[in-house]
Amino acid sequence: MIRRLSLLLAALGVSVPLLAGVPDAVDPEKIPYYHVIRPGLAVGGQPSPEALTRLGEMGFKTIVNLRTRREGALEEEEALRALGLDYVWVPVRSSTLSLADVEAVEQVLSDPERAPVLLHCGSSDRVGAVWAVIQVRAGRTLEEAEAAGRAAGLQSPANWKAALRVMDAAETPAGVDP
Repeated sequence: MIRRLSLLLAALGVSVPLLAGVPDAVDPEKIPYYHVIRPGLAVGGQPSPEALTRLGEMGFKTIVNLRTRREGALEEEEALRALGLDYVWVPVRSSTLSLADVEAVEQVLSDPERAPVLLHCGSSDRVGAVWAVIQVRAGRTLEEAEAAGRAAGLQSPANWKAALRVMDAAETPAGVDP
């Protein structure tokens, strides 16, 4: 059974160490910017239609999508739920990123019953911004959080500014004018 699964994943361009749970690497045409950032959590850009149909076979249990309705998030939800996967939609843009968005993602990532998780957006840039905020909330320095965010796909200045805005809001007590 494991050999058969390994052959199937190899045909998809996926490299998998036996019994690892999710692939260490995926063909960038299947999931761009794919990267495993910790056990049970991979990040990336928008999976191709073929990859979407194979996420369960690749070992994923939950998919967290940060893309907006205009980017096709609702169609993705329908397809993945039909495959029996847990789907969480947290639509994010740099202009709308909020602490509530980050907390919604954190809630999924902190639940071991939902792992392994694929956290994605269009290019992994918004994923990196959310991941950077999560790192600060976990006690990392700003520099460590930025590096972790960049490792998860953060590239654009707009998304880094959004992450900084959310980090600042998280540090300011309610009712206090910064």
